[in-house]
Amino acid sequence: MPPPHVHHDRTTEHNEGSPTNPVRFLGQDYQKLLQKSLRRNELYTDELFPPNSSSIGTLNKEELVSPGKPFFTVDGMSRFDYEQGSKLGNCWFLASIGALTLKDKETSFMTKDIINQVIPAGQTFSNNYSGIFHFRFWRFGKWIDVVIDDLLPTNDDKLIFVGSKTSNEFWPALLEKAYAKVCGSYADLDGGFMSEALMDFTGGVHMEFVLNEAPAYLWDIMDRAAKSQTLMGCASYHGETREAVSSNGIVGGHAYTVTGVSKVMSEGNPVHLVRVLNPWGNTEWKGDWSDESALWNTVSKEDLKCREKLENGEFWMSMKDFTRNFESLDICCLCPDFLDRSSGCHWKSQLNFGQWIAGTTAGGSMDNMETFWKNPQFRVRIEELSEDCRPTHEEGAENILVSLMQNHEKRNRSSQNNFMIGFYVFKSGKFSAEFFNDKRPVEMKSFQNLREVMGFFWLEPGEYLIVLCTEKPGETASFILSIFSKHETHFE
Repeated sequence: MPPPHVHHDRTTEHNEGSPTNPVRFLGQDYQKLLQKSLRRNELYTDELFPPNSSSIGTLNKEELVSPGKPFFTVDGMSRFDYEQGSKLGNCWFLASIGALTLKDKETSFMTKDIINQVIPAGQTFSNNYSGIFHFRFWRFGKWIDVVIDDLLPTNDDKLIFVGSKTSNEFWPALLEKAYAKVCGSYADLDGGFMSEALMDFTGGVHMEFVLNEAPAYLWDIMDRAAKSQTLMGCASYHGETREAVSSNGIVGGHAYTVTGVSKVMSEGNPVHLVRVLNPWGNTEWKGDWSDESALWNTVSKEDLKCREKLENGEFWMSMKDFTRNFESLDICCLCPDFLDRSSGCHWKSQLNFGQWIAGTTAGGSMDNMETFWKNPQFRVRIEELSEDCRPTHEEGAENILVSLMQNHEKRNRSSQNNFMIGFYVFKSGKFSAEFFNDKRPVEMKSFQNLREVMGFFWLEPGEYLIVLCTEKPGETASFILSIFSKHETHFE
């Protein structure tokens, strides 16, 4: 028997937890708390995220104090407004903010809808100011609305975590505080993967590419992604020392934002470039196509317009150097339609909630054949592709993306112990122990102790069985299965 699970279509816009009707985090209602503060003519203090060490964690014991002469934004929001603080290793989160706030003359429309979802408009330090703000994040299948006050961790009147390059601009610090509240404390933000924050900003599709195995058409995917509502980031290889700066300027074991791509002609030859941002706000690549590279002298004046000689942490490099110096690329978006050049091809999605329960539905990997068949199983039928959806050589043949996420119930992020999770895809079949005895999967995702694992691959039209499991049998946990396909696809 397959385990019980709950199916949700992502189009139910007005259900609780949808973008237009987010769940009130910890039961706090922003509008009611705002009106209460206005009636009492007093600044709001958040009792559920108090200004003491329980909210900061074990990083330090500084007091939280209210900033002076503040503004929520100064000349709008930009990826250049902030720089990572030295007290907290949350580059994975701040690099995601860089993707969220990406805006320049070429992509000014790019993330507007996503920004407005995460950072509700109309928040200021003036106009009946009451010391209360709110932000929205997608967490484990539902959007939540998070209320915070304006008390921020400082030392000698300077912010000790994320800093603003304009001293009286506070949207980055307030956004960081809201995410810290969701994750349990500031200390719970120390260390992580950029994909986690990117998904929490979008509630959408996450794709990971291992760059030393990058397909030849990856730059074309990045080019189309940069022209759509898509967030991109990358991670460098780990060095012997955490976040050590190499001789070429790349920081080891560090998260970066991918902020653009461009193709230039250099001495008659096309060169594919990638633009990258270090959330430190400084420390840049020193190799070919960096700010001071002589190669910029070989391009036309038109191509030269994309170059900016500023010490702001952002730099250009060739796609070849990008795949050599970075380990992985994360792309996160609301919908993966950008993967296809055809405007008539639209990807479809399904969201499913389920559980592994010790003794019943937690069967473990295929190394445990006597119990493997008990795992949650989802039947998928993929129809033939229409003519306008068939891929070109620049698009790749992938037609389905499977995302398996552990659905954590504990609030403190650092206390969450991820199980080793993965999944198998079998051609056809039915729910039985015998079926798996002589069957091998056509695709699988190796086991990893991550919040989410995903697979992006091609499946011929037909019927398949997706089996979700933890590596060891008997491990109880909740999960979310998301399936995206550009075929007409039916699920059971």
